[in-house]
Amino acid sequence: MVAKAEYLEKGENPRFVVTSIPAEAWPSAALYEKLYFVRGEMENRIKEQLSLFADRMSTETLRANQLRLYFSSLAYVLVHALRRLALAGTQWAQAQVITIRLRLLKIAAEVRLSARRIWVRYSNAYPWKHIFAAAWVALRSRSIPTQKITQRTHFFCF
Repeated sequence: MVAKAEYLEKGENPRFVVTSIPAEAWPSAALYEKLYFVRGEMENRIKEQLSLFADRMSTETLRANQLRLYFSSLAYVLVHALRRLALAGTQWAQAQVITIRLRLLKIAAEVRLSARRIWVRYSNAYPWKHIFAAAWVALRSRSIPTQKITQRTHFFCF
């Protein structure tokens, strides 16, 4: 058995891990930090994917449900990449996927298309403009090879 005792601002935070791994195989601190803590983080990531509708299999065919699961998995990978690349150094660098989805991606905006530009205008009352702008700048500063776009660009929200 491994015990971890912490006292945080909110009060006591005791943790216990009961395992069948021999004490000689793993030191107790390494067992908790390297094995069980990482497992808990992975469980949190699985729960995050469920927040992107991965648990909703409501169609009658297996193929449609499988496609829905693929879309949910792709959405998770994209939001995770957004968090890692564009939100690093912001207050949302460790935010959950549902927070990023609701506060950064699912916002009301007016989209205007002209011959040369796409204008996205969001409300002046949008409270996270500075994070949105920082993410935009971070994504634009990445060295991605540009190519001439010959088709219209479409934006999707999930």
